[in-house]
Amino acid sequence: MNSLILVNSQHAYSPDSKQDLIPVHDDYSDILLEREAVCALSRIMEQLGGWEFIVPVSGWRSLEEQLEIYAKSLQENGPEFTAKFVAMPGHSEHQTGLAIDLGLRQPDIDFIRPAFPYEGICQKFRELAPAFGFIERYPAGKEHITGIAHEPWHFRYVGMPHSEIMTFKGLTLEEYLA
Repeated sequence: MNSLILVNSQHAYSPDSKQDLIPVHDDYSDILLEREAVCALSRIMEQLGGWEFIVPVSGWRSLEEQLEIYAKSLQENGPEFTAKFVAMPGHSEHQTGLAIDLGLRQPDIDFIRPAFPYEGICQKFRELAPAFGFIERYPAGKEHITGIAHEPWHFRYVGMPHSEIMTFKGLTLEEYLA
């Protein structure tokens, strides 16, 4: 598993090895990530008591699922919204099994833009994430670099020590790899 693989609008995802996908949690058997990312996520959530307040919204996606999500968003939200918040099929980090969208547990959760505020348990998760190999992938002010709108709910497993270096220096994955 290459945890530093870059997938964005300019870099398509092409699997270079068999993925080792497992459920992120027993209660969410349909949401999968790479085994190493699940282990790291589990350690963060255990330290925070996070599963009580934070829910996984979306993890690994097949190309077919990404095609469906993209087409549905185009139909329901239009091209401008879709270009900002939904990666083109073949260009989604979710296809790597290294990206997860998280949401604050509440009655209604938006699948495309789940609430994950910069306060409370969500902020505590965000602050702990780099120590466990995760980064907030699409930070505010970096849209011109990532090509994706600010997504405070989208986290990417890049592994250690990369996550801490990137966070400390305020770098996106694109900037770090350059």
